[in-house]
Amino acid sequence: MQIEVKVENDILVIVIEGSIDSKTASEVQQKILESIQDNINVIMDLSKVDFVSSAGLRVLLMVYRAIKSKDGKVVLAGVSEEITDVMSITGFINFFEISETIDSAHKLF
Repeated sequence: MQIEVKVENDILVIVIEGSIDSKTASEVQQKILESIQDNINVIMDLSKVDFVSSAGLRVLLMVYRAIKSKDGKVVLAGVSEEITDVMSITGFINFFEISETIDSAHKLF
């Protein structure tokens, strides 16, 4: 599991690589919570995420709620078809804007 956090044009970009499951969700959550404290607009690049479990979905929802409470916006970039399907079935897809790339995600702000 790798998590890279950077700021591009006043937007926090979080790049996650690996699976977000019960073994890694707490690490992802902790890293993201530390990063979003001073930011209201977030792009989460999931292009290198191969699996999201229910624990991973909870982390995504937690990020959404934390940012939304500050009137911010979360855009997910590079979401695989499999993860999109899981998010659609569970209704999580309705919380997020989805973009194919980080560049196109920037245009949604």
